[in-house]
Amino acid sequence: MTLDIRVVTLFPEALEPFLRASIPGRVAEAGLARYRLVQLRDFTHDRHRTVDDYPFGGGAGMVLKPDPFFEAVESLGPVEGPVVLLSARGRPFMHHDAVRLSLASQLTFLCGHYKDVDQRVAGHLATEELSLGDFVLTGGEPAALAMIDAVVRLLPGALGDHESASGDSHYDGLLSPPSYTRPPVFRDMEVPEVLRSGNHAKIEAWRLAEAERLTKERRPDLWAKHEAEHD
Repeated sequence: MTLDIRVVTLFPEALEPFLRASIPGRVAEAGLARYRLVQLRDFTHDRHRTVDDYPFGGGAGMVLKPDPFFEAVESLGPVEGPVVLLSARGRPFMHHDAVRLSLASQLTFLCGHYKDVDQRVAGHLATEELSLGDFVLTGGEPAALAMIDAVVRLLPGALGDHESASGDSHYDGLLSPPSYTRPPVFRDMEVPEVLRSGNHAKIEAWRLAEAERLTKERRPDLWAKHEAEHD
């Protein structure tokens, strides 16, 4: 099955290079995903190709109009999966969202810009609003790329082996343990002896202990959730 990923944006040229590179590009070449980038301005009907207007009620900034978004999505055919509005007021995007979205057959991302997007897009076109975190971006494009990357790397066949994903941070609710490679000693900094021991049981125990330590230190929220789920 090919995951159909559609992105409505004012800047398709900003997304194209990323989607051709690394794992997103290999996923597309393998037929596991298809990317369709839609220029929002193509769905305007004035000679200036106007996509924004002043907010009702006054205030600073410009608001993206609803009609180009609706027409852009309608031009792509039937909606058969989640329609995600990238929004600073959205729920934080998490690993479980990437897993959920990777199981869909179609995803549509709506990239905002300027101050805001007309609420009718959020309320009647999008099925959910997602955010990368508690900060504001100039537009939704970086968030869309981050979410697409998180999703497509989970598609069967995207990575060389399942363990590549299963060892990542957040896969099992913990941060991943530290990684080391050659040389074993670099500027007097040594790779932990246990990792060079060949004792797989001890290595796994070390990695689990390190994952728990780092999660407890850096993400007490994740650690509390992990403890609650494993009581």
